[in-house]
Amino acid sequence: IRATGRDRVRFLHNLLSNDVKGLRPGQGNYHFLLNPQGRIQGDVNLYLFDDHILLDTEPEMRERVRAHLQKYIIADQVTLEDVTADLATVAVEGPQADGVAGVSLPAESGAHIEADGITAGRTSATGQPGVWFFVEAARKAGIIARLERAGAVAAAAEDARIVRVENALPRYGEDITDTILPQETQQARAVSFTKGCYLGQEIVERIRSRGQVHRSLVQLAIEGQEPPAAGSAILAVGQEIGKLTSPVWSPRQERCLGLAIVRRELAPPGAAVTIAGRAAQVLR
Repeated sequence: IRATGRDRVRFLHNLLSNDVKGLRPGQGNYHFLLNPQGRIQGDVNLYLFDDHILLDTEPEMRERVRAHLQKYIIADQVTLEDVTADLATVAVEGPQADGVAGVSLPAESGAHIEADGITAGRTSATGQPGVWFFVEAARKAGIIARLERAGAVAAAAEDARIVRVENALPRYGEDITDTILPQETQQARAVSFTKGCYLGQEIVERIRSRGQVHRSLVQLAIEGQEPPAAGSAILAVGQEIGKLTSPVWSPRQERCLGLAIVRRELAPPGAAVTIAGRAAQVLR
């Protein structure tokens, strides 16, 4: 989603959970979109340019994210354009990402540079080092061919999902839903506690000041070679404490893994739990 118009920075600063006004062109960061009750309605990676702001979100979320923002445009000089059909993204992630991508980027998340009509940004969907290219759709195949010549190997969605879970990185729509509060996700990188007022900020600040976070994202190791179904109940001391999300088999770790948002007091690191009748353990 491309945001243009003279009020774009102020408008997004007032609606997103992280700082926008403090960014300079070439910088970016990660944000939640909240409702007035502080529940997460979506997430975006934001990239600030001289004349526009680019918001990158999960493919299935783009219409919802745009509609959420659009309804708060009243007298603001802001235009939100869905550029999905025109702008392709190609992600290179893994320990050798920078070398394969062939670009020099600052280490900070959200940093980006432009050259020859291509934007390269520092971001990750798996928790591994990553470089993402944003390019005209017609040039996507050429970017992929260049990366493959440099040693990149195409990854299926499930490959990326496995690595994401190995790194305990939640994804909106699977691990994070619109009933979840920011502090429950363990993604402090999405929230600024110094930026002032924004939609949902009152609830976020109340939780922070009182220290009352009753649920938290955890990573789980599960017995067996076939992952339990997503949504399976997680039991501890005879009580259901959450539901399993993003279950995978990790070939590298040779075990089943999953994520969940669970009751904190019953699932500290190392705690034994049961999922679908199988023994499991909270890793972190």
